[in-house]
Amino acid sequence: VCLTCCSRDVMVKVNHICHKNSVKFFAGDVFGYHGYMFADLGDHDFVEEKTKVPKASPGVEDGPDTKKARVDPSETTMVKKRLVFCPLKEALSVDWSGEKAAAALKRTAPDYFLLQ
Repeated sequence: VCLTCCSRDVMVKVNHICHKNSVKFFAGDVFGYHGYMFADLGDHDFVEEKTKVPKASPGVEDGPDTKKARVDPSETTMVKKRLVFCPLKEALSVDWSGEKAAAALKRTAPDYFLLQ
């Protein structure tokens, strides 16, 4: 479900229904130069491709005579990952008075507060 140009209450209500039914939810809007986008993908499983890293042999010293393991840059491995997204209501109800919140405030874009 994708929403735009909706009130905060409508977005929270629709997101609650989507989250409860495991439906992916996106919301966003633009105000001149500022805008926001929110995504609630619920429990999201995905696969990430990683380049293989050579493992050093134990007991082998580094030096000019040491042979280093070579890895083909095209040699990759697939790593399964999972992200758990929070609902919009939870994302908007952050308590900004705590110590952790004060540290997070420095990394939070001012556009976050457009929804408030």
